[in-house]
Amino acid sequence: MAGLYFHIPFCKRICAYCDFYRSADLRLIDDVWSAMCEELREQRDFLTDRQIATIYFGGGTPSLLDAHLIGGLIERANELFDCSAVEEITVEANPDDITAKYAMALRDAGVNRVSLGVQSFDDEELRFMNRRHSASVAEQAVRTLQSAGFDNITVDLIFGVDGFGEEVLQRSLDKVLALNVQHVSAYHLTIEPETAFGRRLARGKMNEVSESVSEREYALIERILCGAGFEHYEVSNYALRGMRSRHNSSYWRGVEYLGIGPGAHSFNGNERRWCEQSLEEYIDCRKYQREILTLTDFRNEAIMTSLRCAEGIDMVEFERRFGTKQVARLREMAARWVESGDMIDDGGALRIPTARFLISDAVIESLFEV
Repeated sequence: MAGLYFHIPFCKRICAYCDFYRSADLRLIDDVWSAMCEELREQRDFLTDRQIATIYFGGGTPSLLDAHLIGGLIERANELFDCSAVEEITVEANPDDITAKYAMALRDAGVNRVSLGVQSFDDEELRFMNRRHSASVAEQAVRTLQSAGFDNITVDLIFGVDGFGEEVLQRSLDKVLALNVQHVSAYHLTIEPETAFGRRLARGKMNEVSESVSEREYALIERILCGAGFEHYEVSNYALRGMRSRHNSSYWRGVEYLGIGPGAHSFNGNERRWCEQSLEEYIDCRKYQREILTLTDFRNEAIMTSLRCAEGIDMVEFERRFGTKQVARLREMAARWVESGDMIDDGGALRIPTARFLISDAVIESLFEV
């Protein structure tokens, strides 16, 4: 079974940390929506698996779309694919877009999961990140969704922000637990050059947090959320039992997915494809860049996606796909990490302990075959 991803590239305000493909020109929403409907029809044969398990609306800010437009894309997906077994339809939303009317309209459109881009429950930190909502608006958004019947809500948080320490993070985590959400995504701030934060950093107006601060804040998140019954199942993701993100988990398992919209990526088991045109170009005619994956690419991706997850690399499956020599090579390369305690090799699986996920990039990159 495959996934569908709809990229909604619009934002009312550009956050200071964001380098995703997005536009603040909301006048083009209807034209881009129409082009996305056309692209869905044009690319319906890209997937080898036409049965859809999950649908995800990401961005940008998908909640800028009227619910009937979101529902329209879901309807078209049902016309073109077998969506009879869809188990999860997620919409990313900004908290100040959530009203009682909008929440009910999303439910009526078939959405059963909402991902709220809260980032912090501290008003000063929200202003620093140029977010357009307040802490109280974020809290009310969760309660409004719950009143509308949503019982699968995830909240995004950002940590490792210069000038905001463990006390601020602690308050945000306490608020998350008090709101009884089912899932939390906690991302360490990465400062990219072509962002407002990146420009501040270059001018010496902002600092990156130290490694020790990162480690303390990460440990705080791990301790509080896991202590409250959340499982740390992927580098940045925590879920109550049975409430993992099915759509995002499929990416980490190498499942096929079709991405629709400017900036969206797709994968059909052999080829990656993406469209990064301007909105005006996308509306007129879609053009794609493509990459055919080699066996080395597949091995490296298996290493990367598996080690981002708590279960790690299933060594029996890895051997089935890539052979005994590759298993021996992988274990040899991983030996120093196992010795240091940064990896665990229990015979059946090779994994990174969740307490050491903060250094997962360094571990993973060292195991790649070039």
